[in-house]
Amino acid sequence: MGAITPKEDYTNIPHETFDAVIVGGGGSGMRASYQLAQAGLKVAVLTKVFPTRSHTVAAQGGIGASLGNMQEDNWHYHFYDTVKGSDWLGDQDAIEFMTREAPQVVYELEHLGMPFDRNADGTIYQRPFGGHSANYGEKAVPRACAAADRTGHALLHTLYQSNVKMGTQFFVEWIALDLIRNEAGDVLGVTAIDQETGKIAVFQAKATLFATGGAGRVYRASTNAYINTGDGLGMAARAGIPLQDMEFWQFHPTGVAGAGVLLTEGCRGEGAILRNDAGEPFMERYAPTLKDLAPRDFVSRSMDQEIKEGRGCGPKKDYILLDMTHLGAETIMKRLPSVFEIGKKFANVDITKEPIPVVPTIHYQMGGIPTNIHGQVVLPEGSETEAFTAHYDKDSDIYSTNAGDRNFTKPVKGFYAIGECSCVSVHGANRLGTNSLLDLVVFGKAAGEHIIDYVTKHHGDQYQPLPTTVLEQTVARIRKLDDSTTGENAQEVADAIRDIVQDHAGVFRTTALLEEGVKQILAIEPRVRNIHLKDKSKVFNTARVEALEVENLYEVAKATLISAAARKECRGAHTVVDFEESPDHPAYPYGRRDDEWMKHTLWYSSDNRLEYKPVRYKPLSVAAIPPKPRTF
Repeated sequence: MGAITPKEDYTNIPHETFDAVIVGGGGSGMRASYQLAQAGLKVAVLTKVFPTRSHTVAAQGGIGASLGNMQEDNWHYHFYDTVKGSDWLGDQDAIEFMTREAPQVVYELEHLGMPFDRNADGTIYQRPFGGHSANYGEKAVPRACAAADRTGHALLHTLYQSNVKMGTQFFVEWIALDLIRNEAGDVLGVTAIDQETGKIAVFQAKATLFATGGAGRVYRASTNAYINTGDGLGMAARAGIPLQDMEFWQFHPTGVAGAGVLLTEGCRGEGAILRNDAGEPFMERYAPTLKDLAPRDFVSRSMDQEIKEGRGCGPKKDYILLDMTHLGAETIMKRLPSVFEIGKKFANVDITKEPIPVVPTIHYQMGGIPTNIHGQVVLPEGSETEAFTAHYDKDSDIYSTNAGDRNFTKPVKGFYAIGECSCVSVHGANRLGTNSLLDLVVFGKAAGEHIIDYVTKHHGDQYQPLPTTVLEQTVARIRKLDDSTTGENAQEVADAIRDIVQDHAGVFRTTALLEEGVKQILAIEPRVRNIHLKDKSKVFNTARVEALEVENLYEVAKATLISAAARKECRGAHTVVDFEESPDHPAYPYGRRDDEWMKHTLWYSSDNRLEYKPVRYKPLSVAAIPPKPRTF
């Protein structure tokens, strides 16, 4: 493909055109690319790492779908659980769409050859998972379709093999740098850099799809891979796209203490128990019905509360024990083989014989690039004329806003986003386990179908002309690094960003902490803009990659802290202890304000401005689930 080095003339560079360019080769990106390649479209997938090494590979526990193979189940129960799990910030139309589609997309994966575990009758094995229930919260239900504790691994290999068969074109170890938009705001592709040669290039497309994953590396302690630096979020923010609900970050209850490596919720699905220093299974106090299988935000807060009240384990009383010894070695080696290996490698613990130390660890972002159920990136139309307000009246079950007829879902032509980098919003303020992999395949398929229609009906063989300044921003960024003689070390600046976010936006937050975090993250901007690249080499220069990633991390950090400081309530994963009580939510966790804060946050990078938009309270075909206190 035509490519250039940063010092060359870039006014008339060669570039290659595609029907669709997908940035990201994980579960959602490859599900979409498979859909497109099947339809005969010319597809390019740009991926930072080899596709089967994408972070989806770390997903362990399962894909949520109401197959009912182990116990009676249906999508209505799954819908209810997801709305409740989202703490009523999820859009109920999108949640209905996802949970209704779930069984079909799982069967499609099965037909592609995904090696799910099996029951004796040949059906797909399902295990219980946090927050999933039968009969609208009555009891736990097995809903996670599992491939041992390596479900993400199985998913990636299945999708990669399917894409190879269909002829999808992969650009491995390419990093997308900037979004290409014309004066009308339409998206025409991306610029990217080849890690192997250090050369940059233009990927022009009729449709551009971001599937870049999460940004968990904005925290110091994270279960995320080092590649998860919010690249798609950074590119979108710099191109004028707002980021939605970035105050909501999920802390997974069971990260290995001191290592941050994930131990799947499937452990508790198989029967593992969280214990404090007295050996007490304390979740029975916090969630009498679901116990250890309450939603993740609930369990993480409960664990932190035990530690804060002096019932933590170890010499410093700073962790909780996850006990699997009663499951037996045979069950563990059959259902949780990776967890056994992780225990040995990262904690020097044989989980068949002793409990393993765990702490809540950053795992997942609920926010992202705003989209609809077709994967289209959507923006509010026009400008805000007055401060947006939303109000839910629990007596009349009426949700209202002052937005009038303003359209909050105007699609950006040619631009799509799916997976963790997007915000549909099906997860709201807290994601249920298994709904992440489900999100990937449901909306990967949906976006693929919409792109096929968009490209074939509206474009034919035509490509919009690229703006004359197509490479200005990208080349300026590269040249600034290459020409630098002094300045900041990229890794040190990235670590400083992580420290600020970790210390000010944790499991429990305070208004004072968040406001101080905003001050600190804004004050660090001169360091972000003054990165010095000591190594100027072109071939596999990871220092250059790290320097480029810092800008993306910084956008994510600003969005997180500014959005969090503005939300004056507790909801889902956003727990601000200043707001411990409210009439809408007198029970633990405290302080949800449906009368004022049942609305989505939109953060704009250019001026750190916040806007808000309504929650989509009305489902597609069933009655809405009205807000109520979350008890489990």
